[in-house]
Amino acid sequence: MPSQTQRHRDARNARGVSGTSGTTLRRQRAVPQLATLPRPLYPRTEALAAGSFSSPHRHAWGQLCYASEGVLDIRTPLGNYVALPHCAVWIPAQMEHQLLNLGEAEMRSFYLEPALFPWPSGRCRVLEMTRLVRELIHAASSFPADYPLDGPEARLVQVLVDQLIALPEAAFSLALPQDERLRRVQASIQDNPGDSQTLAQWAAELGTSERNLARLFRQETGLPFRLWRQRLRLMLSLAGLEAGHAVTRVALDYGYDTPSSYIAAFRALFGRTPGEIIGK
Repeated sequence: MPSQTQRHRDARNARGVSGTSGTTLRRQRAVPQLATLPRPLYPRTEALAAGSFSSPHRHAWGQLCYASEGVLDIRTPLGNYVALPHCAVWIPAQMEHQLLNLGEAEMRSFYLEPALFPWPSGRCRVLEMTRLVRELIHAASSFPADYPLDGPEARLVQVLVDQLIALPEAAFSLALPQDERLRRVQASIQDNPGDSQTLAQWAAELGTSERNLARLFRQETGLPFRLWRQRLRLMLSLAGLEAGHAVTRVALDYGYDTPSSYIAAFRALFGRTPGEIIGK
């Protein structure tokens, strides 16, 4: 008989790209096919319907994703990253990634020459926005693809880059495991965030010891299993909040016994309450 984890995986593969808590993403976005960037910054603005997604892909340049409305979920082989209206996600050149949004969203996205940024190329960054950076992003979003290299547009791009480099990183990221057994645990939790299966139960199902599984989670994610699952649940729960679901419903859907315990955990991780994060 197939395991619970395998049944979840088979169901997910049968229905296509999966969001969270059984939500299926049906609207595939087209990704621009560019041989080179016409300018150091290439702007894109998209109104994204609920349930939109892009297939996994990569670019020869960096990408900044900012949701002026809604929530963007950026997934890579190494981690998940969440862009809320007060955050942006930097994706380095050649990093495979996929963008999902369960609710409606407006994305302002920039392709940027990697040489503009001094950051190491191995990981994404979630950046805490300032009012100035938001205004600069809105202004640069209207630039033509071939804006003059010696005009005010080019000078504004340089100011934007300088401001982005100075931004602090936010906590909206989560390292994902690479071990196939841990990947099975991850996939099951993403499909059913409220599942309270213990690490000991997972170890028995996967044919290993609880101690070995605990060691692997720390080694590959930097967190003990309990905290890693809590962070994954909280990040996934942002989609429910953005969809307008009541905090009580979101708390129960994502594995919490009471709204107060959910709010406390949410605030401990993100530094804000659910209402302050979503702005509703």
